This record gives sequence, structure tokens and C-alpha cells, in this order.
Amino acid sequence: MAQTNPVEVIEVETDTVGCDGGGGPLGHPVSYLTLGREGFVECPYCSRRFVAKPGARFGGHH
Repeated sequence: MAQTNPVEVIEVETDTVGCDGGGGPLGHPVSYLTLGREGFVECPYCSRRFVAKPGARFGGHH
């Protein structure tokens, strides 16, 4: 059975994030992503998953 690397999960407090794959030789061009209603988004280049921190509130002025 092939073993896969776990997806890196990053908790964020904003609904828009920038991902560069961690930079360095294994990085990728910066991609700006917006968390959906589900509270997460995955980078199409490196599959990092950005998730909203518990209690984070988006989408309005407070």
C-alpha cells in the first residue's frame, strides 16, 4: 500500500490568503485564495489547506 504525505493544514484569521508553497526551491508562484462558506480553501498548486480559526468572523465590518 502506497503511503501519502499528509496535507498541510494552516489556520488563518482572514478570509483571503496568499500561498507560495512555502517558498524556496519547492515553492510556486503566489496564489491568492478566498475561503468559501465551508471555512476552508485548498491551494491548487500544492494542496495546502487553509482553514478558518475557531471563532474567526469574515465578510463584514464590525
